[in-house]
Amino acid sequence: MPVSLGGVDTLRLSAEEASALLERGELAPGELFASYRAAIEERDPELHAFVTRVEEPVGEGVPIAFKDIISTRGIRTTAGSRMLENYVPVFDATVAARCRALGMPVLGKTNTDEFAMGSSTENSAYGPTRNPWDLTRVPGGSGGGSAAAVAAGLAPWALGSDTGGSVKLPSAFCGNVGLRPTYGTVSRYGIIAFASSLDQVGPVTRNVRDNALLYRIISGLDADDSTTVEVPAVELPTADELRGVRIGVPRQLNEVAGIEAGVRDAVRAAIELAGRLGAEIDSCELPLSVDYGLACYYLIAPAEASANLARYDGVRYGLRSGGADFEEMIMRTRRDGFGDEVKRRIMLGTYALSAGYYDAFYGSAQKVRTVIKREHDALFERFDVLVSPTCATTAFPLGAKAQDPLAMYLTDVLTIPSNMAGLPGLSMPCGLADGLPVGLQLVGRQFSENTLFRIAHALEQALGFDPVPERLR
Repeated sequence: MPVSLGGVDTLRLSAEEASALLERGELAPGELFASYRAAIEERDPELHAFVTRVEEPVGEGVPIAFKDIISTRGIRTTAGSRMLENYVPVFDATVAARCRALGMPVLGKTNTDEFAMGSSTENSAYGPTRNPWDLTRVPGGSGGGSAAAVAAGLAPWALGSDTGGSVKLPSAFCGNVGLRPTYGTVSRYGIIAFASSLDQVGPVTRNVRDNALLYRIISGLDADDSTTVEVPAVELPTADELRGVRIGVPRQLNEVAGIEAGVRDAVRAAIELAGRLGAEIDSCELPLSVDYGLACYYLIAPAEASANLARYDGVRYGLRSGGADFEEMIMRTRRDGFGDEVKRRIMLGTYALSAGYYDAFYGSAQKVRTVIKREHDALFERFDVLVSPTCATTAFPLGAKAQDPLAMYLTDVLTIPSNMAGLPGLSMPCGLADGLPVGLQLVGRQFSENTLFRIAHALEQALGFDPVPERLR
């Protein structure tokens, strides 16, 4: 194994391999943690993947990084916002507690768009994260810090959260495997809320088997979250062929306006490869989900955000700005603590929930959401999985969409429909376009994570994609 500053080559080491080294006694836990700490010291100054770093390991397992909306006892948790700049939780989120119970040391908290609102990690109050493949480009968002950390070998794996595409999109842009699980299979207890009916924690990893391993750790029923359910036993995938798998190719998702030629070609090649591996492939339609998914999302998500973020008033915790009276103190606190994108979504959501508009906007969007779910369910009577690009483009330049909120929102047009239906989706790299990773999105029926892992693993083995950014090889 090549030696780096800390003792192992963190750019090539998978979490599963690291665990095996620890179990065989070939590597001491402290050496493994030190290797990732050295990589962070060396590469993070140019990437800014971490908001907070942990200096000393607590635990003797494989280290992990957490998106900075996951509460961690004794470790600062900011949600990428000035509102929580000095907030140190006194408890762990359930997913953090489950990782720590297995002795997994926390490397740090990764950068995120403020309160997970964004598609590029440029909305962080602490500055943007850069893409390890090209430092002039975004890593995707909102969980760009987690994706960049894994891609650059700063962490063997990480946890993100996905509301409209915040695990899948950064994974696509950074060449990782990212899973947005079935809604309710992973606890949201201790996760700083954005949109409660959509938020879902998911793993970001170097390969598919690592993804299944981490999902196995964090998933399952939680007494502290009434929306959680028991999940099927998570199987580690070994498949290298796809005989008997039925793949649907929704026309609307694969022919979306603005899709780049390199993205289209890489995804088509991956679909053809699936056919050679034995899968049955056919085209299908998702007209309503694509036509109305984005608009539906940007009514429901801001509405729920406006309710969730009402707690930040300067009274109970977080930032407090001075004022002549109580009302002025609240107004100044929210003015100083929230960034522009958060304010924009709060105002949009408050309007959608206001008297006289609730039924016309939020109520109608919920009805459309039901239609979207039924449209997907109908396709899963014919198919095991639906495939498309994760995004119509590869990673775009920093600043390219920062001043155009609508253009930024359209980045998630392919990931949002399945999220609105509460379905699991996995993004995996399927090739390069102009030297940048292209993401392939696999969407399954509820609780079909094992099917997604099996299909993705077979494709991963056949594709032979190298997840190490070319500039770091």
